[in-house]
Amino acid sequence: MSYLRGPHPAGTVLEAAGPDAGDGRHRPAPPPHAGGFLVAAVLPASPGAVPRLRRLARAVVNSHRLPEAVEEALTVIVSELATNVVLHSGSPDLEVMFQVDGAALTVGVRDGGRWRQRAAPRCEPADMDAPFGRGLALVDAYAVETSVLRSAHGTLVRAVIAL
Repeated sequence: MSYLRGPHPAGTVLEAAGPDAGDGRHRPAPPPHAGGFLVAAVLPASPGAVPRLRRLARAVVNSHRLPEAVEEALTVIVSELATNVVLHSGSPDLEVMFQVDGAALTVGVRDGGRWRQRAAPRCEPADMDAPFGRGLALVDAYAVETSVLRSAHGTLVRAVIAL
């Protein structure tokens, strides 16, 4: 896992890591936020990435002495979003960014895969016992704001947790 951390604007830190994250695809920096602290990590999109990212999320929370509820929210969100990349994106890697400022902690998870629509519409009663399919609903439950940005280069999901 490679990561950068420092009190730099989001674009600066990601440019220092390289605009193409090592795979030849250009990835634009996330929207800049005033001040704050950024941690960015790029890992292979494999099942082992999920627990490693949970540990990184806990380290971000602990280093900022954030409340336990923020740790729970962040670890659930990171787990769900990283698992979605591993299981559904077809991307060889995933990138996670944590931005902490005075009022919020923003996490972004980006992949280089292609969005694949469900083969059939969701059928809530039939899906209730399914082992998968509730990840984005969990993210929405913990976040005050969630966005999904799809492009030809992959998907970026951002979730904001109030502090």
